[in-house]
Amino acid sequence: MNWRWALRDLARHRLRTALSLAGIAVAAALLLDMMMLSGGLERSFEKLLLSRGYQLRVTPKGTLPFDTEATMGGASDLVARIRAEPGVAEAGAMLATSVHALAGAARRSLVAYGVDPTAQGFYVLETGTDLDPSHPDAILLGLPAAAIVGARIGDTVEIAGRLDPQVGVASGTRRMVVRGTARFLYDARDQPSVAVTLGTAQALAGRSARDRASVIMVRVGDDSAAASVAGHLRERIPEVGVSSIGEMVVQFRTRLSYFRQLSLILGLIALVVTVLLVGTLLAITVNEQIGVIATLRAIGVARRSVFLYVMQQGLALTVVGSAAGLVLGIITARWLDAILTSFPGLPASISFFVAEPGSLLRAAVVLLITGVIAGLPPSWRAMHAPVAATLRSDAL
Repeated sequence: MNWRWALRDLARHRLRTALSLAGIAVAAALLLDMMMLSGGLERSFEKLLLSRGYQLRVTPKGTLPFDTEATMGGASDLVARIRAEPGVAEAGAMLATSVHALAGAARRSLVAYGVDPTAQGFYVLETGTDLDPSHPDAILLGLPAAAIVGARIGDTVEIAGRLDPQVGVASGTRRMVVRGTARFLYDARDQPSVAVTLGTAQALAGRSARDRASVIMVRVGDDSAAASVAGHLRERIPEVGVSSIGEMVVQFRTRLSYFRQLSLILGLIALVVTVLLVGTLLAITVNEQIGVIATLRAIGVARRSVFLYVMQQGLALTVVGSAAGLVLGIITARWLDAILTSFPGLPASISFFVAEPGSLLRAAVVLLITGVIAGLPPSWRAMHAPVAATLRSDAL
């Protein structure tokens, strides 16, 4: 009794086998998707935060980056003090503010990032020339902002600063030259953003934003020293908050713990369904062939061979169904990810489902073990079926 016999018997009942394989494939796809969901969002978030190599964030005390609209005063002094600390390779301040692009009587609302071009981790230049501190009237447009403003590289756009809520008048206007286009890493989908120099953003935001920053990005020379440098900065500059990427990921994980709980529950359901499908089909197969199995035992076939025969059928169902399920899982993960990432306010670079070799391998191993476990009871029953009684019952 070998694999050929096991596969031949499964092929004899095509409809039943096909339905079982379809059920196993769906369960395997669900399991894979839940494995990708359980840690995918965290890995995607961490990868996004480290995409420009800045391991630390300095923010107003008690806040996270972009958690509130709070800002820090004395930004230039803070940056100088941070750069002077041992282990710090680079630091740059950023101020986020709202501005308006003027086109006749029309106003188009935009999000402006004021950055130090020599130390920024908020955008990647795609076309044109980067910002330069010596050209304060230069501006970079994100693609959504370029579409709204209707401007190209070399064009001049008129930008009005934040409106004063008391008098409804902008803090000032500037004519700015478009130097290029950029992809903003932390933007939500279709968010109209622009980048200007830090001084320009502070001027557009009004007097209250003079020498202020929303966040300071810090790059540490040695990745392994990021935690120690963060602790040192907290001691030396206690008036601000200092967060490492690891700490931010932990807080992010805490806020989204329900994703792990949901993925765990649905993953367990997928495993239970797989066990039931494989176990039920093998039990039916053993019941149908119990007479044949008893005959084979009577003519000298070893119990071990009978056991392996039934187990081989279970493994064949699990392997084929799981392979189809892994493909189905990747397809459905992309579809679900497109739906979830379309929610307002989420960075476009974030992914809920992250397909990694480790996730695929873990899902395959878990499904294989599940198939083995599901095949044990029917295989044990076939191996220990009483030969004489079974033959007599089959003959009657």
